[in-house]
Amino acid sequence: MKTLEEYIKMTEERLYRIFPDETKPQGEVIKAAKYSLSAGGKRIRPVLTLAFCEMCGGEAVKALDAACAIEYMHTYSLIHDDLPCMDNDDLRRGKPSCHKAFGETTALLAGDMLAILPFEAISGSADIPPSAAVKCIHALSSLCGADGMIGGQQIDTANDGAELPKDVLVDMYSMKTSALLKAACLCGVYCAESEDEIFCAEKASEYAENLGLAFQIVDDILDVTSTPEVLGKQTGSDANNNKHTYVYTYGIEKAKEAAGHYTEKAIEALEAFRDNEFLKRLTLSLLGRKN
Repeated sequence: MKTLEEYIKMTEERLYRIFPDETKPQGEVIKAAKYSLSAGGKRIRPVLTLAFCEMCGGEAVKALDAACAIEYMHTYSLIHDDLPCMDNDDLRRGKPSCHKAFGETTALLAGDMLAILPFEAISGSADIPPSAAVKCIHALSSLCGADGMIGGQQIDTANDGAELPKDVLVDMYSMKTSALLKAACLCGVYCAESEDEIFCAEKASEYAENLGLAFQIVDDILDVTSTPEVLGKQTGSDANNNKHTYVYTYGIEKAKEAAGHYTEKAIEALEAFRDNEFLKRLTLSLLGRKN
């Protein structure tokens, strides 16, 4: 297994390879997409793709285009989340949000571009075997659609001001956050082409489900306890948007307990894999993250 820095370096070096030329007439939307993609994210999702590929016996390079595809999809979701019709956030990763830097229309189109680019990256990859590419595309499209990330966002935005039952709140977090993490982990599994692929995919999904729930609850906590300087975006936005988050509903201490519980369950799922120490450390570090 590689280090976190090595996985990130691999991703950064490949991330812009298939981007169109900015000198074209439509160059502004390409610049806007690059602006958001290069804004300094943690690259956790592509790292998961690369790490799962190696953990399942494959070479990380086989999953590199899939890892980039995951980061395109994630960045698209952030651009659209920040739009005035969604969360209306002016700051992302310490920089003006895409719609503040380029205007709403270009930001919307940049998000659209980044939502479509993953399928070009995966289907055109020389490193991903065709059978694995089909599985990656299916995972990404199904887990980011109405039964995944987009569905979770719809539940979230449609229920501003409403107190959701715990099961609905957890389901929303699962769709909104866990789903893309599942896609990231599954793409790594599929690119590895392991003989134990079905078992690996099941355990990878279990891991990502729990990691996503912990990750979203930590986000809720940081929105209340952090500062814009540390978090890289406005704090208090959940309260400003009248969202009934896990913290709002159950309080900080219960939220911390829940985040710890889901983190433990994620680590338990990793016990199914050999050479799992890297992901164990990464998972624990995400529980204690500051941004």
